[in-house]
Amino acid sequence: MITRLTQLFPVWAVLLSVIAHQQPQIFTPLREAIVPLLGIVMFGMGLTLTPANFAEVLSRPRLVAIGVGLQFGAMPLAAWLIGHALGLPPALLAGLVLVGACPGGTASNVICYLARGDVALSITLTTVSTFVAVLLTPALTWLYVGQTVPVPVVAMLWSICKIVLLPVAGGVLINRVAHDRLGPARQVFPLVSVMAIVLIIAVIVALNVDNLARIGLAVTAAVMLHNLAGLASGYGISRLLGCDRRAARTVAIEVGMQNSGLGVALAVKYFSAVAAVPGALFSVWHNLSGSVLAGWWARGEPGARRQV
Repeated sequence: MITRLTQLFPVWAVLLSVIAHQQPQIFTPLREAIVPLLGIVMFGMGLTLTPANFAEVLSRPRLVAIGVGLQFGAMPLAAWLIGHALGLPPALLAGLVLVGACPGGTASNVICYLARGDVALSITLTTVSTFVAVLLTPALTWLYVGQTVPVPVVAMLWSICKIVLLPVAGGVLINRVAHDRLGPARQVFPLVSVMAIVLIIAVIVALNVDNLARIGLAVTAAVMLHNLAGLASGYGISRLLGCDRRAARTVAIEVGMQNSGLGVALAVKYFSAVAAVPGALFSVWHNLSGSVLAGWWARGEPGARRQV
């Protein structure tokens, strides 16, 4: 029963998103619950991991380099090409490029977990890309748009520490100490994770109802194509470079799912409210597309080693 409910993750995500769009007042009061919910999911991930998982990732620096290279190589370029192809006005083009130049977001770790990807690799890529963003986000924004934007890297790293690293570390520690007694918890946490991320998506949709109402067809298409380009290039190029399917899934999710909240904040501060629109839409869309992809991948290889 738990497995079946977990496999219906994309259905729950779409259903609650529709409800949130029609009745946003139900979910907007829950905006402060997003961080605690993510923390709970990250703790559940930690229960499935050991220090050896992270040691294995760090022993493959080439894989980390591929993920980070695609993150900052493919996404800003794809944003610039798609924006120009669709004739976006300068403000929207700047916002789309800014999202592309941002590091990976914490939601990617959750989607990777549900897609049975390499969670340790996902967390490592998110952390490394955030460190690198202090230099590359301003540089890439200047390269493509002609304006630099300072990145609040200390605040971002502290956020990752609170939302990702500390809960995961707690789960890893408990798993190490009481592994044999955690079987029932490991069975239940996938469903808990699904419920949490579906609720988070609903809250994000509810908070962006006004922005979604003002979004035109061109910018909607641009954001969807941008996200698709990240997912496709992350998977395809990493496979061409010799990564196995599980690692390629992880890289695809990391590349395709950006820290769009950072993109919105930087766009408002250094460009305009209009420039923040692509980031606001991206924050909704990449969670929905990631949910669908996670559900598909989780069911696609029944013989694969379970990560949930």
